[in-house]
Amino acid sequence: MKKISKKDIEDALAKAIHPEINYSLVELEMIKNIEVKDATISIILVLPFLDIPIKEDLINLIKKHVTSMGKNIKIKIKTAEMNGKEKERFMKMAREGWKF
Repeated sequence: MKKISKKDIEDALAKAIHPEINYSLVELEMIKNIEVKDATISIILVLPFLDIPIKEDLINLIKKHVTSMGKNIKIKIKTAEMNGKEKERFMKMAREGWKF
């Protein structure tokens, strides 16, 4: 199996479209601190609010896109809350790209 790079992960997650907003998680700047160590990938998912109802959906979306790159990949996802500036940018994009 080819060694997976941070860029490979970013490219895979660029295709992970938010379930409620017509932007990828990468475009929404929800993906931070991608680390690749052997077959373990660590990612921080930043959320506008830690208790958003779709948090598990977003985690599963990340896992789906990353694990599609290889069978033996382990993924660790931590969550954090966006700071004020990040949240403001996210909410603007959410309004522009809202699907419903």
